[in-house]
Amino acid sequence: MLLGLALAHHGWSSYDASRVITATGTITEVTFEFPHATIWIEVPPSGLTLQRRWYVVLAPPSRMTARGLPNGSLKVGARVTVVGYPHRTEPEEMRAERIIVDGKTVELR
Repeated sequence: MLLGLALAHHGWSSYDASRVITATGTITEVTFEFPHATIWIEVPPSGLTLQRRWYVVLAPPSRMTARGLPNGSLKVGARVTVVGYPHRTEPEEMRAERIIVDGKTVELR
């Protein structure tokens, strides 16, 4: 399933830009490699989102670094908020437009 998620993000038309999602949770996994950094977050139950776990596609590592989130800045156990768009066919995947970590908002696109 992870391979499917990893391959599914290619092509931004796969994401529903008409539906903005905001999810706040705890990072459980971090990947900081080409073509895009990714995180998994666990979200506590709420009325705001049906998903409890999100696979979040971030920006390429070079852009993350240029915008102040170098390798190692996103850590397992950290609490983050991501704002982005859900994947049209992969219910656990979203593309982040921005991430808020340690009180710092970083625009990813």
